[in-house]
Amino acid sequence: MKFRKAILYFRIVLIIGLLGSMVSVDVAWGSTLDKIIGRGHILVGTAGDYKPFTYLSPTTNQFEGIDIDMALHLGKSLGLEVRFVKTSWPTLMKDFLEGKYDIGMGGVSINLERQKKAFFTISYLKDGKTPITRRENVAKFQTLDQIDQPGVKVIVNPGGTNERFVRAHLKKATIIIYEDNVTIFDQIVQGKADLMITDAVETILQQKLRPELTAVHPDKPFTYSEKGYLLPQDVVFKFWVDQWLHLTLQDGTFQKFYDKWLK
Repeated sequence: MKFRKAILYFRIVLIIGLLGSMVSVDVAWGSTLDKIIGRGHILVGTAGDYKPFTYLSPTTNQFEGIDIDMALHLGKSLGLEVRFVKTSWPTLMKDFLEGKYDIGMGGVSINLERQKKAFFTISYLKDGKTPITRRENVAKFQTLDQIDQPGVKVIVNPGGTNERFVRAHLKKATIIIYEDNVTIFDQIVQGKADLMITDAVETILQQKLRPELTAVHPDKPFTYSEKGYLLPQDVVFKFWVDQWLHLTLQDGTFQKFYDKWLK
């Protein structure tokens, strides 16, 4: 028993030591947090084509959405100016790893492939993939088996988790790649595609914006996923942003922005 306790104690000390060394390395070289504060502004990468999280309005040429409001709140909490950097889903990780922005915000799904090269914050929203289709077709597209049939046209935006999901699960249906993530839902309204499989929260918004469309069981999506903010592999910066996010989730700030854009 004493031997087991000694081994457990050794493991705990080792873990604490490793975490301490990680923090000390960041401090020694200057953490991302120090660099951002020294610079006087934070660079926020966002795609600008994913309502309700991020949208570049052609009218105002300004970004708007849940995560844009969250980014501005983050900047205010840091006492820094927020500068938005336009990215895209196919180039999201490339732009991030090239240092074009400090933090990625805008409905980014946490996945293991992205996390090989970056950190994520704690999750702020649970989500999953589900279909959206015209009202009259809801009963026809309840399951993947119903969707994956010859003649069914599934439209998808390229380069992100939507395309990966569709290509992994659909072998007989026709997959239509459509570049514009803003007008993609109009293709379903016009009958040029039968449905799209995307994040449940997006389907809820789009059925509100386009009454011809209906989200198919958004409360029971095909998958489970979480949204988070993309971060560099810097524990000092991650600890700070995680704490900020935790507070916004607890004090109602995030809920206020969520309700603003979805209700």
